[in-house]
Amino acid sequence: MKVGIIGSGTMGSGIAQIAATAGCNVLVYDTNTTALENSKTKLDKILTRLVEKGRIDVAEKNRIQANIAYVNQLEALASVELTIEAIVEDLTIKQKVFQELESYQTEDAIIASNTSSLSIASIASALKKPSRVIGIHFFNPAPLMALVEIIPAVQTSEEVKQKVVNIIADWKKVGVLVKDTPGFIVNRVARPFYGESLRIYEEGKADFITIDTALKEIGGFRMGPFELMDFIGNDVNYTVTETVFKSFYYDPRYKPSFTQKRLSEAGYLGRKSGRGFYDYSTEIKPTPANDEALKKAIFERVIVMLINEAADALFLNIASAKAIDLAMTKGVNYPKGLLQWANELGIDWCVEKLDALYNEYHEDRYRCSPLLRKMKKEAKQFIIE
Repeated sequence: MKVGIIGSGTMGSGIAQIAATAGCNVLVYDTNTTALENSKTKLDKILTRLVEKGRIDVAEKNRIQANIAYVNQLEALASVELTIEAIVEDLTIKQKVFQELESYQTEDAIIASNTSSLSIASIASALKKPSRVIGIHFFNPAPLMALVEIIPAVQTSEEVKQKVVNIIADWKKVGVLVKDTPGFIVNRVARPFYGESLRIYEEGKADFITIDTALKEIGGFRMGPFELMDFIGNDVNYTVTETVFKSFYYDPRYKPSFTQKRLSEAGYLGRKSGRGFYDYSTEIKPTPANDEALKKAIFERVIVMLINEAADALFLNIASAKAIDLAMTKGVNYPKGLLQWANELGIDWCVEKLDALYNEYHEDRYRCSPLLRKMKKEAKQFIIE
């Protein structure tokens, strides 16, 4: 299969590596020839490390590299069967690139976007044949992360959808089908991990390190929310939250935090700037509060909000129960699926916890999903299969 990649940044290069490893002939396109050279050099370093670690041999490294060519003319992608775009998150730019690409390609060529936040339907609307367009959302670093969200637009043909499902499976990735809604699964369902933790901090209930420690020690998360926001970048994480908030017509469940906004405005972006929620210029680490009851309360408040978001995604047919739990375990490395977690904690407990929060704050952000309430009434659990 011949695959085109638009954009030679970290994500585009990672997707190219995946496709080339799977045996596809890959063309990586970028207008910036220096970026193309950097992509080629970085891939060589990555593959060399894999050889040194014994993950692949030299013959495999050479095979993967031979499967990739680098081009700076978009018309070079004229004969590819699948193109995946991984460029700046700007709808107008994506539409313009797709329009030009369509003028070179045959009618049966599939054109996909790796967007994490834009409407696939809006991207597809710019094309003469929008039925060929679909979302294929990889997670960073693409070669290591198993999950791929597959997002058909309302215009996407059934044939294109099924072809992409099969391609992603052939590439040894875990593909989940998801409705074309803001944030898809992961960037929607994960918002409370950050948002509710920020709210707890803003209320003065706990500091960053105590909240992080609570979610790691009690919840088993690999990174706490403030560590993770610093790792992602406060500018990036804030923008995603703001985008989801606006896209959901300012639903208070996704309301951004002034704390994170001010850090972003100050240039405290996290690890990449040396300072975020934590100061990375010093080796002195803050000490979490030695209060187990507080840590448990923090965990319970954050986890029930995550569960509520996952339940609402299922209620609104964004994806199947299996897809939602796979997305959170394979896309962001949660220790277990949120719907599975709801079953273990108890549906009754979830509803009662959410109602207690609503009764305390009287804010719509704490409204319980109708699905959880219905399941409590019917004494049911989530069926994840």
